[in-house]
Amino acid sequence: MSADPLTPVLTKRWLSPQSWRLATYEKLEGYTAVRKALAGTPEQIVQLIKDAGLRGRGGAGFPAGVKWSFMPSDEDKPHYLVINADEGEPGTCKDIPLMMADPHSLIEGCIIASYAMRAHQCFIYVRGEALHPMRRLQAAVREAYDAGYLGADILGSGFDLDIVVHAGAGAYICGEETALLDSLEGKRGQPRLKPPFPAASGLYAKPTTVNNVETIATVPYVVSGGVDWFRTMGSEKSPGPKIYSISGHVERPGQYEAPLGTTLRELLDLAGGMKDGIPLKFWTPGGSSTPLFTAEHLDVPLDFEGAAEAGSMLGTTAVQVFNETVSVPWAVMKWTQFYEHESCGKCTPCREGTFWLAKVLERMVDGHGTEEDIDTLLDVCDNILGRAFCALGDGAVSPITSGIKYFRDEFLALCESNRASSPELVGAS
Repeated sequence: MSADPLTPVLTKRWLSPQSWRLATYEKLEGYTAVRKALAGTPEQIVQLIKDAGLRGRGGAGFPAGVKWSFMPSDEDKPHYLVINADEGEPGTCKDIPLMMADPHSLIEGCIIASYAMRAHQCFIYVRGEALHPMRRLQAAVREAYDAGYLGADILGSGFDLDIVVHAGAGAYICGEETALLDSLEGKRGQPRLKPPFPAASGLYAKPTTVNNVETIATVPYVVSGGVDWFRTMGSEKSPGPKIYSISGHVERPGQYEAPLGTTLRELLDLAGGMKDGIPLKFWTPGGSSTPLFTAEHLDVPLDFEGAAEAGSMLGTTAVQVFNETVSVPWAVMKWTQFYEHESCGKCTPCREGTFWLAKVLERMVDGHGTEEDIDTLLDVCDNILGRAFCALGDGAVSPITSGIKYFRDEFLALCESNRASSPELVGAS
């Protein structure tokens, strides 16, 4: 395998005719990694993933091999692998095209990961609205069963695995791993209090690992290529290739595979530059729950460390690009309305806080804001951050606090224009 920075790895089959069929997958090195993996021990696979430095591609960036190692080594209880394909973060659109174009890479990754964690049952939880990729995935699972890659005694190894593709019901909160597990059990999708963590008590209170689609689809390449090859891409602490989802005001929005650590300047070149040549104003490195960046951050390396050092998060690499025609308070309001709608209501800071944040922002965008509203927004954000059951609350405050940090004058302008046009407010302090 070549390590040229722009040689596709994860997306190499996407443009092949009928790339989603088993025959195409097998022609292009498919299901060779699983043979190699099943010839080794589960411990060897876990160590390989640790040594490669593969980090979770679902947003948090936790080392996958370390996560796998939390699973008990005995089989007193059933072990489960759950794939989070609930992709609901605004701007994120990498897992659905991956399942559409190359579902067998996910299935092969599931077999290897399940073997490594001694799991004989795997669930793939797909976002309910994503009907087309779900059908693709179900068809691919059937093909894999018929070919002997799933079921009993896979490839004569003595290892058994069953995969169930499960449709969610369109709830953003079910992207949070414990809410996903509750939903999978047939309960209302709400986050659980941790600990216990899923590795100790997850699905049906049994040892469970939850991984993102892209993380698991990367596993066969790590097994085939080896640690040294995988580490030729990306940075030392964030190795490997990554699918960047670029949307918004660019000439060619879409999925762009690049090594971790690629900058927005480089991604914009791949995407044909800013649409109609209108300059960049602000952007998100990893979806709307990551703090905003501005044109000053064009050269921030988009890996887990680089984004954090610059004051944001890599998240799901959902790069939403906005040009100078967009009002920051308006964009922040739209995102906040989304979080208000998607809050599960379990905890007070998020349930009440997102409601009031949306109300204040709506009033400001309508031209009826006051300067005190900016302080109120920041105060409410402060009362949500770190105090909610799950990361939804933290994600909801990110666009607001970063938007005010970089574009306070735009929020102030809404207040000032209101005062100028409303005689009853002139002179009010």
